[in-house]
Order: sequence, then C-alpha cells, then structure tokens
Amino acid sequence: MDKPRRGYWCECWTENLDEERRPALLASIDAYFAAQADRWVAVTLRTITPALDSEACDEAWDWLYEGRIETRRALLRSEPCTVSITQDRIRVTWTIRPVVFLPLHQRQGVELPACAYAFKPGALDHRSERPLRTTTPAIHRGGTAHLPD
Repeated sequence: MDKPRRGYWCECWTENLDEERRPALLASIDAYFAAQADRWVAVTLRTITPALDSEACDEAWDWLYEGRIETRRALLRSEPCTVSITQDRIRVTWTIRPVVFLPLHQRQGVELPACAYAFKPGALDHRSERPLRTTTPAIHRGGTAHLPD
C-alpha cells in the first residue's frame, strides 16, 4: 500500500458493570470494506449465542436480523457504529469506525533508535492497569496506521 486507503477500524470491548474499572479491549481488526467490518461482529455474535442467556441472545439475534442492515447502511455513509449485548452484568461492545489507513515508511536496514529497545510486549501502565501503547514496533516492521476519518 503506497497511498492512504479508506477502511474501518473495529474493536471489541468488555466491561464489568459492577466494577468501577475502564472497559478492556478484547480484540481489534482492520477492515477495508463495510462487509468485512460487520461480518466480524456477526461471526462473533453467532459464535457466542449458544452461551448467552435468553435476553442477551435475543439482543444478539435482533442485531443479526435487523440491526446489521442498518449498521451496513451507516458504514456506507461513513458513520461509526456500535453493537452491544449485556449478560450477567458484563457488557460486550463492538465498535466500527471509518478511518483512513496511512502507509508507513519501511525502515529495513536502518538502525533503530534506542527507545525501540525499551519496548516490552505486554507491559502495563500501572496507573490505569491497561497495556502501554506504542507505535514504534509497527513503524519498524512496516504496515499501516489509522486515523479517524
């Protein structure tokens, strides 16, 4: 990829409604088409429905039968979308946001800056108990970055 490309950034978050903690990022993907983005949510919902209670299962199937159509239409209009289900005071939320993926410069054969060696995968920010975020590894390996549309 050598020029910016439109697409969608998709995330799945979980939140315990009984605790005063931030939601936790469970998974994320990049998608280049609206169909890929809403399919990611649909496949996940279909996979977990057998384990859901009746109310959460109904929420999931309502979105699969009715809400998915509206989600796809909104994505095609470049609008962000959210899908949530709640079971046993745990909320699972999928977000899909239109983005522009930017190509990153390849740096193969170039010596890395000292800060690149300080990165430790899985390191936690002890103030928030969330993973530390850095763009350094992605830049050095090549790949894409995303910015809100």
